[in-house]
Amino acid sequence: MDVINRYEKEASMDLRIWQQKMQRKPSMRARVSKRLQTKINSYIPEKVHEVITAAIRETVKGMMTGAELITPPPLTGTDLEGREEQVRGKIKLYKNTAAAEGAITGAGGILLGLADFPLWLSIKMKMLIEIAALYGYDVKDTRERLYILAIFQLCFSSQQHRNLVYSKIAAWAAAPELPEDLNSLDWRTFQQEYRDYIDLAKLLQLVPGIGAVVGAYVNHRLTDHLGETAINAYRLRYFLKFEGRSTKDEVSSTLNVQR
Repeated sequence: MDVINRYEKEASMDLRIWQQKMQRKPSMRARVSKRLQTKINSYIPEKVHEVITAAIRETVKGMMTGAELITPPPLTGTDLEGREEQVRGKIKLYKNTAAAEGAITGAGGILLGLADFPLWLSIKMKMLIEIAALYGYDVKDTRERLYILAIFQLCFSSQQHRNLVYSKIAAWAAAPELPEDLNSLDWRTFQQEYRDYIDLAKLLQLVPGIGAVVGAYVNHRLTDHLGETAINAYRLRYFLKFEGRSTKDEVSSTLNVQR
């Protein structure tokens, strides 16, 4: 195995901390909040759930399908530090873009506030697509698109669902049988976890007088959070590959992180 450099040592330590966060048990508060959200969702008509699910599914699939037209080829010949310097530059760009979009839609009242939902979703997806390319992955491969959607769920989900998604990401290298069709994703759970995660913040964005400030702040902060989640998700794959272990050992070492 090649000698690991100082930057990679620090990145590996940060990754371990992140892994622990991804695997921790839901707190009592989180469990109560999740039960409450589930109860509230049960009162929403099924037709509404179907419409929201379809809207998010088509928006995301549209971004994923068009990825080969809007994304540069996978970056090659660059070490981890060089890649992540460029990745952080992209995250900064998209944070600022998301903040500006949130401020504009937040200042426009309810109608423009509603427009923020698909616009901000598109910004986040485009950022993830570009980050994947900078880490050297080809998003023309549907499995890479599914990995991107798993990263999204890691960021915008309850801790309970996050635990499930993390176990899949940790075992990604050991799952050559993964589906190669975006339709295989559970879009209902995808949209519901995402919506539950951001609902309160986005409701405040619709309040007259503070909508612009809230929209800018929330979009900036959560886009940054998504970027950091993506960095660690791709670091996970980098270090598994770097260590040159067998598939079985990769999964074992990843899952056996000290909690």
